[in-house]
Amino acid sequence: MATDVDKGSKAEEQCKFLAQLQATLNVIPAYTWYAAPSGGLTFVNKRTADYLGLPEDHPLRFGIDVGVQWDAHILLLHPDDQERSRKSWSTCLRTGEFSEESFRVRNAQGNYRWFRSRVEPLRASDGTLLQWVGVNADIEELKSVEDALRESEYKLRQIIDAVPGFLWSADPDSEPTHLNQRLLEYYGIGFEDFKRSGWQAFAHPDDVPETAMALSYAFQTGTSFQAVHRLRRSDGEFRWHHSRGEPLRDREGHIIQWYGLSVDIDETKKAEDRLRRSEAHLAEAQRLSHTGASAYNATAILYWSEETYRIFGFDPRDGVPDPEAVWQRIHPDDRSRVRAEVEDALHGKGGFSSEFRIVLPDGTVKYLESIRQPVFSTNGEPVEVVATQIDVTERKRAEEAYREAQMELAHANRVATLGQLTASITHEVNQPITAAVTYALAARRFLNAEPPNFHEVDDALSLIIREGNRAGEVVGRVRALIKKAPTRKDAVEINDAILEIIALTRAEAANNSVSVQTRLAEDLARVQGDRVQLQQVLLNLIINAIEAMRDVGEKERQLLIVSRNEPEGVSVEVRDSGLGLAPASLDRVFEAFYTTKPGGLGLGLSICRSIIEAHNGQLWASPNVPRGTIFRFSAPAHPSAAP
Repeated sequence: MATDVDKGSKAEEQCKFLAQLQATLNVIPAYTWYAAPSGGLTFVNKRTADYLGLPEDHPLRFGIDVGVQWDAHILLLHPDDQERSRKSWSTCLRTGEFSEESFRVRNAQGNYRWFRSRVEPLRASDGTLLQWVGVNADIEELKSVEDALRESEYKLRQIIDAVPGFLWSADPDSEPTHLNQRLLEYYGIGFEDFKRSGWQAFAHPDDVPETAMALSYAFQTGTSFQAVHRLRRSDGEFRWHHSRGEPLRDREGHIIQWYGLSVDIDETKKAEDRLRRSEAHLAEAQRLSHTGASAYNATAILYWSEETYRIFGFDPRDGVPDPEAVWQRIHPDDRSRVRAEVEDALHGKGGFSSEFRIVLPDGTVKYLESIRQPVFSTNGEPVEVVATQIDVTERKRAEEAYREAQMELAHANRVATLGQLTASITHEVNQPITAAVTYALAARRFLNAEPPNFHEVDDALSLIIREGNRAGEVVGRVRALIKKAPTRKDAVEINDAILEIIALTRAEAANNSVSVQTRLAEDLARVQGDRVQLQQVLLNLIINAIEAMRDVGEKERQLLIVSRNEPEGVSVEVRDSGLGLAPASLDRVFEAFYTTKPGGLGLGLSICRSIIEAHNGQLWASPNVPRGTIFRFSAPAHPSAAP
C-alpha cells in the first residue's frame, strides 16, 4: 500500500515537473521540443507551435503523447531536406547519441526558413532513456549571408579572372595562394604546377636576381614591391612586364595577404626604345645639320642647346649668355627686323620662319633661319618662346637630317599613342589631324610664295591650332574615361555627355552602317552625378545597340538617343532597330554573368545598372516598335535644377 502511495507521489511530482518545464519552455526565446524515446514528437513549445501554425488545443502544445510515428515530423521539412534528416534522426535513435542538423521548416504560411537543430537524450539516473530534448535555432539570415558571401566570392573570382592583367596573391610567408586565369593561361600551366616550379622558372634569367632581391626586400620589410622584368609566355616568348605588389594588413597592422598585378608593357618598352633612339638621332641630327634650339622670355634666355652655342659662337662652359650680347651678334641691318619678330612671338604670334645674319667675333658671317613658337599659360597668356636656329649654309643636309629625326620621333610617338586607342577613336583623331596637315601644306605654299603671304600663313596656323585642339579634345575625353578618380557629385550636362560619346563611337557606327540620330531636350536640367560614370553607361548602351543591329541583314539600322525632363530629374533612352530581346531576357540582361552575346562575360549591363542605382536612378529595358530594344535610365536633377 505504501509502495502505491510512493509511486503515485512520484508520478504527481513528475507531472508537476513536466508542467513547470513546459511552462518554462513556452516563455524562453527559442524553438524547443521533446520526443518520446521511440522518436515521436510529444511536445513543442509555444514559439514552435505558433511557427508551425498548430491549433491552440493541439496535443503537442500540452505535451500529450498521442503516439505519432518516429518520423512524422519529417514531413514538416523541405522536401529536399527530408531524406537527409530522416537518416540523421534514425541514426540518433539507433545510437542514443546527440545529433546536430540543419534543415528548412515550413511555417504556418507555407514558407520555409532555415534552422539549426540540436537534440540530446535525457536519461534517468540509471541510464534509462526518458525522452529526447531538442532546440532549434533560426539561421535564415545567417544562411542568406553565407549564400551572398559565396555568390560574392564567385563573382569576385570571375571579375579577377576577367581583369585585363595578371593578378596574383601570396601569404605573409610569400607562398603563392592564387593566380588569376589570365596569368595561368599566359604561362600555360596549372596553379599547382606553378607552385612546384616557382616564379623563377618563368622569368628571364637576366632579370631573376634583381626581381628576387626586390621581392625579398618587400616581404622582409612589409613595403611595396615593384619590378620591371621579362616573363616567358607559353609559346616561349619573353615579354616585358611591370609588376607591383602591396601588402594587405589587419586592424593591428599585421600582414595577412600580399596582392600583386603584372601588366604587359612589352609594346611600351619597345616604343620607349624607339623614342630613345629617336632622341639620340635628333641630337645627332642637330649636330650634323647645325640646328640649334632655344627658349626665352621677355627678360632672359631660358635654354640654349649645345648647337645653338656653336652657331652663335659662345662657349657653353660660360653659361647662358646675356641677351644683349646675343643681339650684338645679329647683323646690324637685320637687328631691328628680328627684334620686331621676337616681340611678335612674345605677344603670341609665331610659327613662321625668318632668315637673318649673325656676325661672329672673328668677322665670320652666317645666315640663319629661325622658327619661333609662343608657349601659352593655362589662361591663354604667352609666357615664353621656343625657337630653332638653322645654319642654312648646309640647308639641304640639315633639312634632310632634321626631317628624318622628326619622322623617327613622330613615328615612335604615334606608335605609343595609337597603341592605347581603339580603332573608332583613331578615326575621330585622324579627321582633325588630316585637316591640320592640309592647312600646313597650304601654309608652306604661302611661305614659298614671292613674296611670302604671312597673313594667310597666320590664318592657316590658326586653323591648324583649331584642328589640333579638336584632336586634343577627343584624346582628353578618352583619358577622362579611363582615368581612375573618386566618384564626384557634379552638375552634369547630360546632353553634352551624350554628344561626346556619340563622337567617340561615330566611326564604329559608320563601320556598321548605323544611322545615329538624337532628340535631345533643349531645356534639359543638369543631372547630379559623376560625368565619367554616366558616360560609361552611355558608351556601354550605344556599343550594345550597334552590336545588336549587326544581324538585321539589309534592314535599316537606326540608333536614336532621346533625352527629356522628368518630374524628378532626367531620363535618357537609347533605341536600336535590332532583332530585339526575348521577353524573358528583358529583366535578366541586367543580371551579372547573364549574356545574350557569344563570348560575352555578362557584366556590362549589370555594372551600368549599379552605376545608375548609385545615382538614385533606374535602368530598364523594353521592346522597341516595330523592332529592337529600348534601354532607358533616369537620374535625379542636381539641386540647382537649372538647365
